[in-house]
Amino acid sequence: MRTVLVIGAAGKTGRAVARALTAAGAEVRAAVRSPDSGPRAYAAGARSISVVDLESGAGLDEALEGVDGVYHLAPNVHPDEVGIAERVGSAAARAGVQRFAFHSVLHPDDASMPHHVRKAEAEHVVRSLLPGATVLRPAAYHQNLLDAARSGRLAVPYSLDAPFTNVDLGDVAAAAALVLTRPGHEGLTLELAGPEMLTVRDQAAIAVDVLGVPVSAERISPESWVTGRGASLSAQARSDLLAMFAAYDHHGLVGDATTLRRLLGRSPRTWSDVLRASGS
Repeated sequence: MRTVLVIGAAGKTGRAVARALTAAGAEVRAAVRSPDSGPRAYAAGARSISVVDLESGAGLDEALEGVDGVYHLAPNVHPDEVGIAERVGSAAARAGVQRFAFHSVLHPDDASMPHHVRKAEAEHVVRSLLPGATVLRPAAYHQNLLDAARSGRLAVPYSLDAPFTNVDLGDVAAAAALVLTRPGHEGLTLELAGPEMLTVRDQAAIAVDVLGVPVSAERISPESWVTGRGASLSAQARSDLLAMFAAYDHHGLVGDATTLRRLLGRSPRTWSDVLRASGS
C-alpha cells in the first residue's frame, strides 16, 4: 500500500485529498500544525498524524520517513509560500520521495495578484528540487460559495459579472489522488478548471432553480469586506485578497476543463451538480 503525506491535512482541501487518497487505496499520513488538528484529519481517513512546523521545517524529516508520495498545500496566502516550498521540497528530496504533487493556483503568473506570484515562485523552487513533481493549478472552488447560496445570498466584494470556471473540490482531490497513486504524471503541470463559465449572477440564478428558494447576488464594497470578513486577517492577507478582488473585477478567473476531464475520464462536476449534492 502506498503511503502519502498530506500537508495541510486538517484543512478543507487537505481533508478532501485525504478522503480521495483513502478511496484510491493509499494510506494517508497527515501533517498538521498541532495535535488539536488531529481529529479532523483522522475523520477524513488519515491513519497517522505528524506534527510539522512549516515555518521552521521542524518535524518534516520525521513526517517523511517511509513515505512514497507527498501532497503539499501551504496555508492560504502565506507570506512565506516560497520558503515553505523550499523546506518541504528539500525534505522530500532527502527522503527520496517517489511522487510529489504541489497545489498551486490557476494563472500563477498573474502579476496583479501577489499571492499568485508567490505560487509561481514556489513552483520553480519545487521543480528545481524535484524535477518529477506534478504541479496542480486549480480554479476557485464551487464550495467557496456553496454555504452562501444555501443561505440565500451570494455577497462578494468583486464584480457580479466577472467570469469564472469554478471547480468542484472533490474533483480536484480526485485528480490529486490519481497523480499520487498512478504513474504517468511526473513533471507535468495540470490546469484544473470546471466545465462552465459562470458569473456570480449566473450562479445565483442557477441556485434558485436547483434549490427552489430565493438566492440573491449582491456586490459588497471592499471597505465593507475589510471591516467584516476581512477584519480577522493579517494586514498582508487583506492586501493580497483585495488585490485578488480587483483582478477579478478586470478578468475573473477562467481556465480550461480539458485536462481535468481527461484525468477524471468524465466531465467535471458543475455548479448545479454541487448544489444538488449538497442537499442529499
